[in-house]
Amino acid sequence: MGRARRNKRTSAGRAAAAQQQEGDEASDTARPKGLLAWLAGIASAVVLAAFGVVFTEWYNAHGSDTVERARGAAPITVGHVAVDYSERDTVLREPVTDPEDRAVMLAGHAGKRRDPVLARHRMALIDRMDATVVLTGNRTSLRVVDIEPRILARMPVSEGARLIARTGSGETDTVEMTADLDRPAPRFTAGGDAYFRKKQIDLKRDERVTLSLSFTGKNAYYEFDLLVTVLADDRTEEVVIKGPDGGPFRLTGEAARYRSYYRETPQGGWRPVSCEGRQTC
Repeated sequence: MGRARRNKRTSAGRAAAAQQQEGDEASDTARPKGLLAWLAGIASAVVLAAFGVVFTEWYNAHGSDTVERARGAAPITVGHVAVDYSERDTVLREPVTDPEDRAVMLAGHAGKRRDPVLARHRMALIDRMDATVVLTGNRTSLRVVDIEPRILARMPVSEGARLIARTGSGETDTVEMTADLDRPAPRFTAGGDAYFRKKQIDLKRDERVTLSLSFTGKNAYYEFDLLVTVLADDRTEEVVIKGPDGGPFRLTGEAARYRSYYRETPQGGWRPVSCEGRQTC
């Protein structure tokens, strides 16, 4: 019986020793795994930090441009287009015959209602036009390598109706570039030389440039827009500039006589006048 007790104590001791050995082995195995996990965490943090630095540098240099291209954004934004009509006579392509349109022409302070009437009758300045265009860059770096007037329509000079401004034609300041629409291939010039043959316009993101453009055309009636060629990231893109009302720019040569005449009133309306038998009206 005593031998049986000794055998039980011996078996229990061996079992305890075996459990302790297994625990020590498990602890020894867990230490390398924990160390590897810790090292992997540090390595991941280092890689992410390095990637973040590289990505930030790439985004600052090219990322915003890539995003803009993916969105389909043009390399430049046309922020403002204006044509100077002050103290200038204008001509309508067709006479005003509709009674409602005539009433709008006569009404004072009816600019917003009158503008669509003038647009439908294709109002144009005579012989010369001065326009202002503001461009804003949409790329980190870009270059405007060319701007050319693109003729959309060429017809005989307009003679529907002449709108005579109250103070007549006035002088304007010197402009940066001039284009003669009567030439076979109109180009902007400065001092007699083709402007973009020797010069370009460099822009950065959000940088603006104001262009003062002058057009002449005496031999016909012209409808036209402006085609801008831009070089950005070694790629050439084109942007079209339209007139202030979203339609084409319009310019006409002077006719010998007009089918009707209007004179501007102090209230801002246009009153029909008779110029029959007069040298000037």
